[in-house]
Amino acid sequence: MEEKVSSARFALKWGVILAVGQILFSTALYMTDQMGNAGLSSLSYILIIAVLVMAMRDFRSANNGFMSYGEGLGLSALIGGVSGLLSSAFSVFYTTVIDTEVMGRMVDRVREDLEAKNIPDATIDAQIGMMEKFQSPGFLFIFGIIGMIVMSVIFALVIAAILRKNKPVFE
Repeated sequence: MEEKVSSARFALKWGVILAVGQILFSTALYMTDQMGNAGLSSLSYILIIAVLVMAMRDFRSANNGFMSYGEGLGLSALIGGVSGLLSSAFSVFYTTVIDTEVMGRMVDRVREDLEAKNIPDATIDAQIGMMEKFQSPGFLFIFGIIGMIVMSVIFALVIAAILRKNKPVFE
């Protein structure tokens, strides 16, 4: 009987690779004070997609060339969990120990952007107040993990459909 390949080993390997990439990218954004730049931040999606494609190909080749759609989704969710855990821990460490003013600069930038759009001060204050509530280290950590898992699964919905190759039924 053929031995089943576990996706946990691949998820750990590729999750760590993705986390290291995200940590390096976010450090570059922090150092250049571009953390609030939506255009640059969206470049991290390319990194996520690339890692998911490579991980699914790696898993499929180790599994005799076969990977079901569900295995691809599961692998991606695990990769997102590992990566989210490590990169969120780094982000919390960075914002609470290394550069404690980074969140304040982000709030100031958001305030300036809202004022430039001629939004009333009461609305700006309400939005900034809500934003500050969700900037605690605990929220950042939990939402970082959950967000990474969700994002990985969303990308995997398409990637796994493209890369799947089911085993023949009568083999």
